Amino acid sequence: MKITSAEFVMSNSDVAKCPKNKLPEYAFIGRSNVGKSSLINMLMQRKSLAKTSGRPGKTQLINHFLINKNWYLVDLPGYGYARVSKSSKKTFQKFITNYFEKRQQLVLGFVLIDCRHEPQPIDLEFMEWMGQSQIPFSIIFTKADKLKPNALTRNLEVYTQKMLETWEEMPQYFVTSSSNGDGRDELLGYINQINSDLTAL
Repeated sequence: MKITSAEFVMSNSDVAKCPKNKLPEYAFIGRSNVGKSSLINMLMQRKSLAKTSGRPGKTQLINHFLINKNWYLVDLPGYGYARVSKSSKKTFQKFITNYFEKRQQLVLGFVLIDCRHEPQPIDLEFMEWMGQSQIPFSIIFTKADKLKPNALTRNLEVYTQKMLETWEEMPQYFVTSSSNGDGRDELLGYINQINSDLTAL
């Protein structure tokens, strides 16, 4: 997929105020320090489409970006470790769940995982909630350039084994690097194929 346009549309905390058209949406979510904004900018080849920050938890709203005039990339707040008050965290965790449960235009969620770390309970619990809620999702492993190939392979094997303790099969996953662009073509090709399949329906 070639990205011909990527434009910010709106930010809000109320799923009822999200765009009213029926274009497919792909939501990106992960822990607050997983490198989500950098990944989005790499995918779109825009330096500052999504705001990156040295302070985790920068994204605190539902952010819609219109891509190629025919689908939305949705940037959601990170979960866990964000430096916000407990009351603020509870508030935007609620609109995250509202978005996933109520947004009919949502086609797929992408759960971002830092490939450098062993499986984290907060990530596993979130994906379990997605499964129980019957919300389709894929995994994006980030920061692959930070590991040597053997270490990356080992970490992915450990993650797969952990997931298979509770899942019948490993969800579709992508290995990416915002620094060198790894995984970009595969990820955009996947979205493009889904969009094509939806159009054919």
